[in-house]
Amino acid sequence: MRTPRRRLIAGLLLTPLLTGCFASSGDDSSSPGSSDGARLRVALAFAPTENYSPFGQDAMLLSRLGVSEGLTKLDANGTAVPALAELWSSESGGKSWVFTLREAKFQDGEAVTAKAVAAALTAVGKADPVPSAISGVKLTAEAVGKNQVRVDTAEADPVLPLRLSNPALAVFAPKAYRKNGTVNVVGTATGPFELTKITGDTAATLDRYDDYWGGRSQASGIDAKFVSDGTARANALRTGDVDIAESLPVAQVASLDKGHEVNTARNTSLYLNTKSGAFTDAGLRAAAREAIDTSVIAKSAYEGYAVPAQGLYGPALPWAAGKRTEPTGRAKPTDPKGKSITIATYTDRPEMPEVAQILQQQLQKAGFKVKLEVRTYAHLEGDMMAGKFDAVVYGRNMMLDTGDPVTVLASDYTCDGSNNLSFLCDKNVDKLVAAAQTQSDTAKRQDAALKAEAAILGTDAVIPLVHLKLVTGIAKSVQGALLDPYERSLIGMGTRR
Repeated sequence: MRTPRRRLIAGLLLTPLLTGCFASSGDDSSSPGSSDGARLRVALAFAPTENYSPFGQDAMLLSRLGVSEGLTKLDANGTAVPALAELWSSESGGKSWVFTLREAKFQDGEAVTAKAVAAALTAVGKADPVPSAISGVKLTAEAVGKNQVRVDTAEADPVLPLRLSNPALAVFAPKAYRKNGTVNVVGTATGPFELTKITGDTAATLDRYDDYWGGRSQASGIDAKFVSDGTARANALRTGDVDIAESLPVAQVASLDKGHEVNTARNTSLYLNTKSGAFTDAGLRAAAREAIDTSVIAKSAYEGYAVPAQGLYGPALPWAAGKRTEPTGRAKPTDPKGKSITIATYTDRPEMPEVAQILQQQLQKAGFKVKLEVRTYAHLEGDMMAGKFDAVVYGRNMMLDTGDPVTVLASDYTCDGSNNLSFLCDKNVDKLVAAAQTQSDTAKRQDAALKAEAAILGTDAVIPLVHLKLVTGIAKSVQGALLDPYERSLIGMGTRR
């Protein structure tokens, strides 16, 4: 059985380096459990939209709060490292992987066994819709003895350990999984903090899980609030009502003197609906692209906490620099002639409405008639996924799903993609993404991703606007908050006040 480190050296797992590091916000040198710290008060930007289902976007909330974990996790460089699994190796030419589990307990006191893990992964594979990290992957899992799990895929999958790091593939106790397909995540996960009380979509209470396999966390618990208004999050930090405020509005950062920033692989982009409405016309999509000045958005809406987009893969991913090819096959712009369009966005990320307003002005100047639809994300998601708007201003971390540069292309831009906000269905794009998915060599996989990127941009189905920095508000009394370029972590074992 090979260790993850040896397998990484062999080049079977991808390591897409990020500038900056997975950093702590302050001194985190003392060992976990060395003291009983106070409870942490946290304001999060996004409320749960699916009753904390671990199969969708709510999985990220559970991960950031230290509730859930899977077989693997990502380190700062996008490498898969041990979590519930200590070791893994591939068999059958990459179609089968065997994971050796560490000794751990679920928060209900039951042991984490191979049978329980296999059942959890089987439940993920049956989810509808399937999590984007395994979109298009036919995954099966079975126990091999008490502490090993074999995970098989229909086709060789060189990045399976990266996929399994996604929070949507977290493992919960057997009793969590109900016959109707839902999952009760209260007191059934394996992380250092146990979700004990849910107050609708406004708040959650978490207590330290003392039997966590990694030791006792320094904070005794977490009181989380979901506050969609960015100014309200900043004010709560300013007045001392919370200790950590996620995703600060850039306009508030200078006055707070509590902002901590990290480069991310997150973009803000304009997704154009290619299935219905005005932007089924490739010429009008090209006209929209030509009308947009991304430098104005970076300067005005983000006040220097973003840079104009270079493509889908930004400067936080240095491997993309110098390799990117120009999009080909773009349509020629056509005159909008007063064509009416509706652009939707959400308030949970506070710069989004301003971005939409700038786009409205630029596109109206180019000859479009533009209406804006601005809501909280929870009230926008359903209509957005149903294609009820001509365009959507949306933030996307290109490495969020797996840490692999190809996975997000499959979920966001292919005919069967589970997060395809542009409703793009292009045979050439699908072909190039499929080719990229077969590459196991890191450099070749990155090169193939950039070829697919050029084809996607050539359709003008998405217009990348800016590459972002993440700004988290952290009180001076807090140490050890996690500044994660992948946006999966926020509270760790050493986070305390």
